[in-house]
Amino acid sequence: MVSVTFQSFKTNAVHWVSFHDSQHAGESIVRNQPLRDKDCIGMNGRNAMIWMMPEKILSPAALTAALDARRARSERVVFTNGCFDLLHVGHIRYLQRARTLGDCLVVGLNSDDSVRGIKPNGRPIVPQSERAEVLAALACVDYVSIFADLDPHHLIELIRPDVLVKGGDWPIDQIIGRDVVEARGGRVLTLPLVPGVSTTTLVERIKKLP
Repeated sequence: MVSVTFQSFKTNAVHWVSFHDSQHAGESIVRNQPLRDKDCIGMNGRNAMIWMMPEKILSPAALTAALDARRARSERVVFTNGCFDLLHVGHIRYLQRARTLGDCLVVGLNSDDSVRGIKPNGRPIVPQSERAEVLAALACVDYVSIFADLDPHHLIELIRPDVLVKGGDWPIDQIIGRDVVEARGGRVLTLPLVPGVSTTTLVERIKKLP
């Protein structure tokens, strides 16, 4: 199990992030920066984000090429995956924390067919294209890639992340892709969940509304 300590983020500030796992312990610097002026030429902030989002939702092949370019700049790639149906505060905090563990956060998103294979009837509530768009709108997410398999093992083999992250409800030895990441000298970590917050809980609360 991994213990990670985080601070509240302020715009354009430097933060120390402490971490500990079975292989490493120490601190790293994370800089939280706003969208630069040169990224928004001729656009207001909202339009700039809409313009940037298609570049963040990539096929596995396009994602591999984008990550190769980042690795050429010695950037560390963090990967996580999930359905992210009805995005909630637990998702947001988890993704923000995952982003601090490297230079680039990739989210593997279960396709609609994949979700139907692992979740109860009626899921997903939100279709894959909209789930991808919502994730891509988050500043902490660098790339989103949709996968059709029931698990992300093949995608992890393709993109070769330096850090693999899952929620604290996953035992380390059961995390899909652990073999791939650790064979390359990478790290596999879990992050704590927000108690009592989940898509299933939200769905049940909605069903009970008068």
